[in-house]
Amino acid sequence: MLRAAITLADEGGIDALSMRKLGQELGVEAMSLYNHVTNKDDLLAGIVELVASEIEAPSDAVDWKTAISQSAMSAHSVLLRHRWAAGLTMRVTSVSSARLRWHECVLRTLREAGFSADLTHHAYHALESHIMGFTLWQVSLPFETRAELQDMAKGFLRDFPADDHPYLLEHIQQHLGESNPDGRTEFEFGLDLILDGLERLRDTA
Repeated sequence: MLRAAITLADEGGIDALSMRKLGQELGVEAMSLYNHVTNKDDLLAGIVELVASEIEAPSDAVDWKTAISQSAMSAHSVLLRHRWAAGLTMRVTSVSSARLRWHECVLRTLREAGFSADLTHHAYHALESHIMGFTLWQVSLPFETRAELQDMAKGFLRDFPADDHPYLLEHIQQHLGESNPDGRTEFEFGLDLILDGLERLRDTA
């Protein structure tokens, strides 16, 4: 049932998910779904838990920076695959067991890498803010593909006052050029800055 609910949300957005539509998808009466969930909020908490379980936790088999980076990239990828999930995760009042396990694993990875409790506190929130904030920004943009972005940029430039905003023009033109010439996405670039900065703070503490 939860997988079917996720499919509906993936296809039409979280607002497209209702007990009636889910019942139709499963070929049952909507009321029968209440044998499995208490209410709509319970259903939403369930799909948040299932999505959270798709995120790769930091691995013990690699160094802390690699482990945190891989886990953050996994979280970003999962939340992009389910574009409604970041916003819903921020809204649900319950915290899923999968999310709790991820929190614990990130915190443990940092503490065992030599970060103090105080620095771990700040490091965790910097990482969580980057993952959730960047993802929410990305899924809120009025395009999903690079081709759509380029079409939008070209249209914007037709009436753009280039002489007044030369650096903004330069920035927009970069969107029309080669994608990620250094091989990193914008998300990875920001993540690397955070991890490098955290490492310097730990080593100079």
